Amino acid sequence: MSGRVRGVTGHTRIAIERGWEVAASPAGELDGPNDLSQLAWSPAYVPGTAASALPDRSDYDALDWWWRVPLDPDRTAGAVLGLDGIATLWDAWLDGAHVASGDSMWAARELAFDKPAEELVIRCRSLTAELAAKRPRPRWRVPMLEQQQLRWFRTTLLGRTPGWSPPWPAVGPWRPIWIERRVHDVGRVSIDASLDRTMGDGTTGLVSIDAVLEADRATLVVTRDGHRFEGKLSSEGVWTGEVRVPDAALWWPHTHGEPARYHVAIEAQRGDDSFVIDLGHTGFRTIELEPDFTVRVNGTPVFCRGACWTPIDARTLHATPAQYDAAVARCARGGMNMLRVSGATLYEHDAFLDALDSHGVLLWQDLMFANMDYPDELDVAAEVREQAARWQARPSLAIVCGNSEAAQQAAMFGAPRERWEPPLFHRAIPELVAEILPRVAYVPSSACGGAFPHTSNVGPSSYYGVGAYRRPLDDARRAEVVFASECLAFANIGRDPVAKQRTPRDLGAHWDFDDVRDHYVRELFGVDPFALRASDYERYLALGRATTGEVMARTFAEWRRRRSLTRGGLVWFLRDLWPGAGWGVVHASGRPKPAWYALRRAFSPLALAITDEGTNGLALHVFNDLERPVGGTLELQLWRGEIQVGRGVLAITAPARGALEIPATDLLEGFSDLSYAYRFGPPSCEAIHASFAGVEAFWFPAGLDNAREPDLGLRAEQAGDTIVVETRRFARFVTIDLPGYIPDDDGFHLAPGQRRTIALERTGAAPGRGSVGALNCDVASNVK
Repeated sequence: MSGRVRGVTGHTRIAIERGWEVAASPAGELDGPNDLSQLAWSPAYVPGTAASALPDRSDYDALDWWWRVPLDPDRTAGAVLGLDGIATLWDAWLDGAHVASGDSMWAARELAFDKPAEELVIRCRSLTAELAAKRPRPRWRVPMLEQQQLRWFRTTLLGRTPGWSPPWPAVGPWRPIWIERRVHDVGRVSIDASLDRTMGDGTTGLVSIDAVLEADRATLVVTRDGHRFEGKLSSEGVWTGEVRVPDAALWWPHTHGEPARYHVAIEAQRGDDSFVIDLGHTGFRTIELEPDFTVRVNGTPVFCRGACWTPIDARTLHATPAQYDAAVARCARGGMNMLRVSGATLYEHDAFLDALDSHGVLLWQDLMFANMDYPDELDVAAEVREQAARWQARPSLAIVCGNSEAAQQAAMFGAPRERWEPPLFHRAIPELVAEILPRVAYVPSSACGGAFPHTSNVGPSSYYGVGAYRRPLDDARRAEVVFASECLAFANIGRDPVAKQRTPRDLGAHWDFDDVRDHYVRELFGVDPFALRASDYERYLALGRATTGEVMARTFAEWRRRRSLTRGGLVWFLRDLWPGAGWGVVHASGRPKPAWYALRRAFSPLALAITDEGTNGLALHVFNDLERPVGGTLELQLWRGEIQVGRGVLAITAPARGALEIPATDLLEGFSDLSYAYRFGPPSCEAIHASFAGVEAFWFPAGLDNAREPDLGLRAEQAGDTIVVETRRFARFVTIDLPGYIPDDDGFHLAPGQRRTIALERTGAAPGRGSVGALNCDVASNVK
């Protein structure tokens, strides 16, 4: 059935999840399932991988792996066997008879049971053995890979990039396996949702269908909030038709409005039997990608911000719909309005797409090609068609991208220019995408468009000027970044002990991403991180936690400015693949790291930021993505210790879905060297606090430092699922450590006398006695 069919009345599907066993054999030793008794079998769960079933191994690609499960013959007779995805080179047997094989982990298969069956056996052949076969050498090398000939195989690079992913390559039935009894003949279903421009007002929704099914009558039905819209389908071999929805509620990214969705179904009749084909939800919106890489949703420019998605469970590569929903909901609460699925990872489950649609988060979807020299003869038409069919009428889908960094890698390696634009990504794939997804923008590579693909001032780019290349913070502006499809990779420290051996790095590089973070620790706090690590490791970690979030927040403040050329940025990446100081701003357990909170404040639909404009002073930036203007008083407070040495206010209105840039001096009566550019003596104040309509921003004219005070008067009191924090003196990077809870904000600043109430999320762990501390204070205070 089509990837958009979510269910059919009368069809009964049973997932084959338990009862599995897994075993390994030397590569090529066994030809089939006739002599498996000699193997050492272990229990397994499907969907899963060899790494999830036997987590202590290190030779997953080197061996042949076998899965077997008993079947109920009564349930198989006349049914269909579904294999949603097996990694990577596989064969399947039913009762000893070979029934299917595959060479792509992305391809789903359906098999009809010719007769009742009692056992299913699956073998995944050794990828290492296949890689040993002689093949033409690639025209450029990929530094993150040890095995360059992976380019010939349709499988994920996760687990095969030792510099940054855990050693858990995908081997086995990583997608569900099921048996389904069907009573209705339902084949391919194509769906399209748009705004009907022929009606003139642009607010009429249009859902179009063509479907292959056996029926006498069929009706397309679109519903939302008790309202029903329907249209009769007609058939000349294929059932076609459409439904118009007048005054349709539009789907918006959650930062800009409501992600309104409509349910779509086909109600059909065959003889005396009526049935319903559930096609899930869709939404009405327009998405346009302009030449300057502005993403316009419903005609409104959207500053896209978020992260590059990583699997929730890197061992099994599987998650439940509830887990997907919770993870995407957290992204939305963090102000993220776009996630990118990189070509170095995997095609995600429909439940992930459902969560994006529901929570109003845009999707940048790479096809699963990374930066390798893919063979010209590679045939991927079936793969693209299968995946694109799943993405039809998804309101969240904004961009389909041919590959991750392939053009950039070719150029940086010195390949000739004609190899930067191979026909696969510039002709074959875009033609397929245009046919199946006519309303979705296509980009050939995640970094492309400039004189060299990796330049950041034309088209999308992987921007690591601030970050891996250790450029000054003002490079975020000087580089004139247009759209960072990935950026700001740091070894982000969470609350767990740091595993140095898990620090991400590029293979062959003499540095790792701990070194990148330490560079900015030195730049921001003026300390020697290497000496500090040896003398006061906890302090070293605390400064590292504060640093990466601060750098990210300052970078996005530059990029969101009204005069900025930047149209979006996606942090590399969202969630760690395993515990440690990885690139993720979320720990592998799902708990936000300090950097996540800094991004949340920077990403908020209504936000305030301060930038240093040199001798022009400080600029206050108000960002308002909301669909209504926001009026109020912009306030500026200048502090020296506990003493307020200056204050100014200005009545402003932030325009709907717009931004303001206001010189800080507009709020003050006289001149004050707030940016500390003229340096006619010491800074006029130690800290600056700006606030507007419930959001705030801070600036430190003399910069941050490593100084600590014995007592700030910092206090905290818990009241159920909230905690109230207040301070007498200025508290920098306030942290809340409360066992059993995740605070709604962390790593924030408090001005003297300021009091904040923070919501708490229960984790399920036993609550315990907590503390609250600040980076500029010697000791933490107990939470009352």
